[in-house]
Amino acid sequence: MNTISPDQLLAQIREMQSQLDPQAVQAPDDTQDFGNLLTQSVNAVAELQAEAGAAATAYERGDADADLTQVMISMQKASLSFQAMTEVRNKLVTAYQEIMNMPV
Repeated sequence: MNTISPDQLLAQIREMQSQLDPQAVQAPDDTQDFGNLLTQSVNAVAELQAEAGAAATAYERGDADADLTQVMISMQKASLSFQAMTEVRNKLVTAYQEIMNMPV
């Protein structure tokens, strides 16, 4: 059975993401705290959703610059990022619950 370690998977995701937008991916800073990282992630998801909403609204208004393909792609990006953020939240809640149920 071929298993993939989380580090390998994260490296592959960063590589593919950097191919899409080289400025979007930054190397993680060891001094950066978890709260800031989580805040940045939530803000990035919110930004993608706002862009998708704006693109959909522009298409609905009949703007000549609004391309249906780009609208659908932006909506899928927003949806996928929201689903990923939801999964991260679920894992954090599960980890918190497990820690709180540990005997002291």
